[in-house]
Amino acid sequence: EVQLQASGGGLVQAGGSLRLACSASGASFDDYAIGWFRQAPGKEREGVFCISFKDGRTYVAESVKGRFTISRDDAKKMAYLQMNALRPEDTAVYYCAVEPWHRVVITPAFVRAGDFGSWGRGTLVTVSS
Repeated sequence: EVQLQASGGGLVQAGGSLRLACSASGASFDDYAIGWFRQAPGKEREGVFCISFKDGRTYVAESVKGRFTISRDDAKKMAYLQMNALRPEDTAVYYCAVEPWHRVVITPAFVRAGDFGSWGRGTLVTVSS
């Protein structure tokens, strides 16, 4: 059974940085695609940064390109979302999710939250202006 937990959210001023962490038990990032999604109040959940390390397929939301990056630490079974130059519009609950890499559609322009079957509890990021 895959269990995920996202952490690292908090309150930060515009222009600041945060690093979100996703701990994953029961899943290897070699075999699973990982997705970071976010949901702002009153809005639908949207993909932020999703990657299949197996074959390199990557989706990065246009709004975060050049500001957010993803990394992993296999020894700790952790994945990270480094968020720099944060903006008030980045305020949202952030979720990490995983799914076997061959079961998700990830293109540079498209990712679907519904493809990911395992989700962690979200972590709130609030960016003040």
